[in-house]
Amino acid sequence: MNINPQWLWIAVAVVAVLVAFVAISAGVRRARSVRLREHFGREYDRAVAATGDRSRAEQELVARAEAVKTFDIRRLTQAEREQFQSDWKRIEAQFVERPAIAVTEADELCAAIMHKRGYPISDFEDHAAHLSVQYPRVVEHYRKGHAVIESRGRGQISTEGLRQAMLHYGALFDALVNEGVDVEREIPVAREVTPKPIVRQPAPDEYPSRDEGVRDR
Repeated sequence: MNINPQWLWIAVAVVAVLVAFVAISAGVRRARSVRLREHFGREYDRAVAATGDRSRAEQELVARAEAVKTFDIRRLTQAEREQFQSDWKRIEAQFVERPAIAVTEADELCAAIMHKRGYPISDFEDHAAHLSVQYPRVVEHYRKGHAVIESRGRGQISTEGLRQAMLHYGALFDALVNEGVDVEREIPVAREVTPKPIVRQPAPDEYPSRDEGVRDR
């Protein structure tokens, strides 16, 4: 069987083009993965865990970024900033007497700030997803603070845990209102201190007298 050399060279060229295309596509995907991982950090790992597939997770993260591009995100005016700062001081002062209510109001205030800046009204998960595009590290404070609220609903949170949640919301508040940099601050882990049992010492008149001790022998 005679094979036309021209067709052979065409076949070789087609295979070479396909190999090059596959290699380029793989390189583009790797580069995109690196960019997404570097930008989103833990949000990238969370998306992979949630979807169970890296490719689907990356598509979801890209979709987040594309969705946020359609929002009219803006800075707060000076008057808006001052009003929100006043609201935050009131919430902080309320924490002493009503810590649980203060944490809930801190969550609501941060959602209100996001809406004022141009993010759409939505539930927590959508808010966190949208926020992660611009603040992929600060959003960790939002997630951790909100997790405390959910834990409290199950009766699994302490006063120290609520105090820690306020610190997380404080970091988020600063980024949203004061245009803080996208840095996840170190929040110390709060631990409840278990009080030691108090050993009651007998009163002086409860000690047996010398004469009683002699009579007991």
